[in-house]
Amino acid sequence: MLLTDIIQDEERIFTGKAIPDTYRYDEYVGLTDAIYAVALPKTKEEVLELVKFANKEDLPIIARGAGTGLSGATSPVKGELIIDLHLMNRILDLDTETMTLTVEPGVLLQDIQEYVESRGYFYPPDPGSKHSSIGGNVATNAGGMRAVKYGVTRDYVRALEVILANGEELSLGSLNIKNSSGYDLKDLFIGSEGTLGITTQIKLKLIPLPKTSLSLVAAFPSLREATDAVLTILKNGVDPTALEFFERDVIELSEKENNLKFPSQKGQSYLLITLDGDDFESIQRRVTLLEASILPHNAVELISLTDPLLEETAWLLRDKLLTAVVNYTEQVTLDESVPINHISTLYQYTKDLEANSGLKMISFGHAGDGNLHTCVTRGDITDQTEWETKRDEVLDLLYAKIKELGGLPSAEHGIGIIKKRHFEKMFDPNYLNFMRQIKKVFDPDGRLNPSKVI
Repeated sequence: MLLTDIIQDEERIFTGKAIPDTYRYDEYVGLTDAIYAVALPKTKEEVLELVKFANKEDLPIIARGAGTGLSGATSPVKGELIIDLHLMNRILDLDTETMTLTVEPGVLLQDIQEYVESRGYFYPPDPGSKHSSIGGNVATNAGGMRAVKYGVTRDYVRALEVILANGEELSLGSLNIKNSSGYDLKDLFIGSEGTLGITTQIKLKLIPLPKTSLSLVAAFPSLREATDAVLTILKNGVDPTALEFFERDVIELSEKENNLKFPSQKGQSYLLITLDGDDFESIQRRVTLLEASILPHNAVELISLTDPLLEETAWLLRDKLLTAVVNYTEQVTLDESVPINHISTLYQYTKDLEANSGLKMISFGHAGDGNLHTCVTRGDITDQTEWETKRDEVLDLLYAKIKELGGLPSAEHGIGIIKKRHFEKMFDPNYLNFMRQIKKVFDPDGRLNPSKVI
């Protein structure tokens, strides 16, 4: 059997020099190996036949979605057959009785949000790339800005259909709200970065759409004071939908990149907050709680973004922070997570590293759930060898500190290639060995997304 026997449309197969460069990396650009071929199935049956073909030809496989990942998880390393699922993009069913949405893995997050919100429902997970695919979101257990209130992708997946490395089909999960019936294999696959199986269908939990929302900006003299305020906000019952933090330095990069001005020009750090609910009065009561929460931490300004244009500007500048940093200088961006009571400690440690190394450390992220994005940037260092040496030293120190604080190497982007070395350093060998054994049960030949995660 040939690939052309499975995928009979010429425009859905790429081989050799015809393979677009975009398949050689995701948003992480690094060294990659050759690619055997790229196939774009439209149906589960075609995926199944492609997996069987890969077994027959002894080929490794990468399942790919929109290619918006940030860890190199879909970068080819062993001459893989890449199965691009973005044409499996149908919304199959909205069940209003069970409040679930059944979709194929190639549906984009933005399309899901628009579809359900126009019908009065809400799918809360909100990772930075709205053009990411839902299959990729499931593969990385994507989080985003609303995780502080609503949780992450895992909390909204009711059921999955997957194809295993040997071509077997497996249905995971159910519509039941409670489950005390043996091992929950569904949750094992969520966050596995395509190393255990290929998802072909997803059933998502929905909730009622909040009727109103309000965004606010709180400005502080320093990021330490802003991050200290986070715990007070969470303890005082403000119940934020989003609670983002960033320094003045990084918002200035985004302002320049996007030719826009952030609503607040006071202070040196900011919290960008959203409150939602079913009536404006309840939100106003929480604004009062918010004011009381930030004053002890020397807040210099609190702005309610009641003007839609101001609100849009604030969130656009926040959304574009990473792009602005990437375009500013050579850098490595982390996706670390620490218990929320250690955010300030970790931030101060990055400033100590900055002072000792000469590298510029930029911080922003999801303060409400302890997910920081620390950017280790080149700063003023001109010598390439010096930059690479100091970068690696600082990364080792940073990940060691994250481990010391009880944190994790990745909160939402996944391990992929770029965090694998530090991932293996941060966990007990027995823990990693059990992960490898799980991988071997589902993929004994190591066919699915080789050299990733574990």
